[in-house]
Amino acid sequence: MPPSPAEAAGRIIWPDGFAPAVAPVHVRNELIIAASRELVWAWLVRATRWPAWYPNSANVKLLPPARDDLAAGVTFTWKTFGVSLTSEVLEWVPQERLAWNARGLGVYAYHAWLLEDAPGGCRVLTEETQYGWACRLAALVFPRRMSQQHQIWLEQLAKQAASGAPEV
Repeated sequence: MPPSPAEAAGRIIWPDGFAPAVAPVHVRNELIIAASRELVWAWLVRATRWPAWYPNSANVKLLPPARDDLAAGVTFTWKTFGVSLTSEVLEWVPQERLAWNARGLGVYAYHAWLLEDAPGGCRVLTEETQYGWACRLAALVFPRRMSQQHQIWLEQLAKQAASGAPEV
């Protein structure tokens, strides 16, 4: 049974098999961003614009029906860490929670975001767990790479949010 909203507050809700305690690869990053949750969310869900400000993303395409932003159930393709992925938005609570899975050659992942009000803005937490030979190899060869790139994602998200709302 999924946790109640009170139980889920402040933490990621992991699907079966993806909890950090059981997944072979796990990263966690967080940042207080000096912007409202609304602004941070607006930039986060505008996935087709990620490549313009997050250098570890490319070729982001939301699959039909045509839309500009992520939403519940949306499937998208993209490239990150040199791997082409197909993802589906599995958790969607506007301005609070966003999570998707990701499947590609040698990797199956779950990536979640949590936004909460904080003094001076909002706290953004992102966590990802992964399975597969490719992610295990990458974690061995480049043990801090995913954590470093996710931190860059957060820092660039903060810069975008500081610039105001994304253009429509």
